Amino acid sequence: MEQTECGRPSCIEESPESRKSGRSGGNQGTKKIFVLDTNVLIHDPNSLFSFGDNDVVVPFAVLEELDRLKKGHGEIAASARTALRTIDRLRETGSLLAGINMDTGGLLSVSTSLSGSASTFMEGRTEDDKIIRTALGVVEKSQTDGTGRLLPVTLVSKDTTVRIKAEVCGLHAEDFTSDKTTLFQKYGKVLEETDYTNGILSVRYLRSEDEIYRLRGHDDGARIKNGKSLEGIFPKNVEQRCAIDALTNPEIEVVALTGSAGTGKTLLALAAGIHQTTKKSPLYEQVVVARPIVPMGNDIGYLPGDVNEKLAPWMQPIFDSLEVIVNTPKGHIKDDASASQYRSFQYLIDSGALQIEALTYIRGRSLPQRYFIVDESQNLRPIDVKTIITRCGEGTKIVFTGDINQIDTPYLDAKSNGLAYLISRFIDEENFCYLNLSCTVRSRLAEQGARLL
Repeated sequence: MEQTECGRPSCIEESPESRKSGRSGGNQGTKKIFVLDTNVLIHDPNSLFSFGDNDVVVPFAVLEELDRLKKGHGEIAASARTALRTIDRLRETGSLLAGINMDTGGLLSVSTSLSGSASTFMEGRTEDDKIIRTALGVVEKSQTDGTGRLLPVTLVSKDTTVRIKAEVCGLHAEDFTSDKTTLFQKYGKVLEETDYTNGILSVRYLRSEDEIYRLRGHDDGARIKNGKSLEGIFPKNVEQRCAIDALTNPEIEVVALTGSAGTGKTLLALAAGIHQTTKKSPLYEQVVVARPIVPMGNDIGYLPGDVNEKLAPWMQPIFDSLEVIVNTPKGHIKDDASASQYRSFQYLIDSGALQIEALTYIRGRSLPQRYFIVDESQNLRPIDVKTIITRCGEGTKIVFTGDINQIDTPYLDAKSNGLAYLISRFIDEENFCYLNLSCTVRSRLAEQGARLL
């Protein structure tokens, strides 16, 4: 298995079997020193323990940034507080200046020294410059290992500009790769009879001539019914038939739907949620739809109006899909200013059957008996996904939708976002289904644009 520079096994080649066995990457070769940028601790507050028995240095400027970020109610503030509490807990066991022994075998220290030999263009007073100069100072004071070689120093940052500037200054820099994965690339398609399932236990679908079978666990199969529709929404291809089955099967508690724009991810998820909440014997008490306010953790308070008006710009794609499912007669809409009060889906909101939510304020809530849809979930961090799932109470089904190749959040990419992370962690769970919808059905023009542009 390939080893990352951070001393942990690479998720890129990690199989579900090896991950589930609990094997972790030890230090193979020369001991290293890793200097952490603030964004690494915000991305993963427990990243201090992700570097094996290598030494970890936190620049003093990072502590100052964390102190500024800790105020507030969003996920970024929560991550800053968690990181500071972790460092404080370790502080009680030793000296942060001399270095504190961690359970991983490495030393944690805080550096207050800035390089005195840094180039003049690095003498700026920005936090990024201070962090880079601190890392350069660590290089200048680097000790030798048992063989007399200087311990290599690496600046770890999720900020591409910081990594570029560090390299220009002669400092080795890397992204934080501990939670990166490409397992989503191997799974998610509808299988043909000759395909190999790679031994995963999560729900997947097999097409055999005109029939489709749901596979679960050790390839236990069940034929799914043909022609099933949701609130007048009929599947337009095999992928959508499989998605409808996964979205309406109560035994599948976690569903991940990926795909480019126009493949029907959000539309099908909404239709399935409304169908199962409003029917005569509902399976769920309410449909909760949430999207991250990009970047997650930002307050929406700066926008004008009440909470619903503040959320409207972010939730417009949800409203567009609801218009398709619960069609508003055009003759009832008099003008743009009064259109919202004539929307046919408004009764779902007014009656409490449908709730539009901002993920910024999800921490601390408990959501039992909900059909929970998290749209644009590729814009979440792995820790955000954990926070969301742990809010689910008894009888709740949660659906994550998103396009892994369309990341809008700073410091995330296709390999490190929360949706990819969720897939890699749940791929062996029998109550999970991952489907990648590859066929655009919005329109011929939309399909042409997705294919050519």
